[in-house]
Parts: sequence; C-alpha cells; structure tokens
Amino acid sequence: MIRSANKDDFDFVYRLYMHPEVNPFLLYELMDEDSFRPIFEELLRDGVLYIFRASDEENASPTGMFKLIQLKHRTSHIAYLGGVAIDSSFTGRGYGVHMMQEIIALAESKGVKRLELSTGVHNLRAAALYEKCGFKREGILRHFTYLKTEDRYIDEVLMSYLF
Repeated sequence: MIRSANKDDFDFVYRLYMHPEVNPFLLYELMDEDSFRPIFEELLRDGVLYIFRASDEENASPTGMFKLIQLKHRTSHIAYLGGVAIDSSFTGRGYGVHMMQEIIALAESKGVKRLELSTGVHNLRAAALYEKCGFKREGILRHFTYLKTEDRYIDEVLMSYLF
C-alpha cells in the first residue's frame, strides 16, 4: 500500500536516507536530523514523498519510500522517480518488486506516460530490480552525481518505463 508521507514519517525517512548502505545511492549527503528537517518539510510541502507499506493493515510499519515528481507543461506526461529505498529489515523478501508495481500503478493513475529514474552504474541490484519491473536502459549520465564525502563523481544509468 502506498500513501503520501506525513510529518510522523520523519524518523523512518531520515533513517532510510542516512543508512550507510542506502545513502550513497540517494540524493542527500549524510547529515544530522536538524539539517535534514527542512529538506523533509519541503518534500512534504511539494507532495512528492510517499511511503510504502507491504501490509494493508492500518498500523503496519513502513517498508519503503520514494519520491514521484511529475514534470510540467510539455513534459507533464513524465514523472521522475527518485529516493527509492526499502528498509534494510525488509530487504530480500520481494518487497522491492511489490513496491515498484504499486509505484507504476500510482504513476499511471496520475496520467503519467513515461516514468524515468537514474541509478548508479555500480548499483546492480537496483538496476536489476527496475529491469525486472519493465524499465529499459536508455543511456549513461556521465559524472551525474557528486559524492562530496568521497570527493568523486559517479555515472548513472538513465532508465524509463513507458506506459
């Protein structure tokens, strides 16, 4: 089940974004809670942050998160998918596929015709998941992401799902 994130999701979202195994693949550098709070509040204001729960039970723990950002004007048929992460206590159980299927359904319900994302060329698990769910590789974005703490750039694979 997917729902819009709310203020009560701060701890879960912060923990996922700052997880040492997840953080290198996401947008934000490691930071403390006070530094992350304005970012989180902006994501809530923009209405682009979502929470995935593997169970439909009302009190079920969050399983994953993502951002879905629909573009505007002549590109309003496109949405960018980012910040995709599953809580480490749920990995390896097929929830990634389940979450991606629900994301695709959500995007389609919003009138999206093209769903795109990028992932680090070395993030083989993520790329395999996206391909399993119907995304196709379109090219390499050279030096796309800068990892400040490591003082290096990484290339990313641009992928898309066409409805």
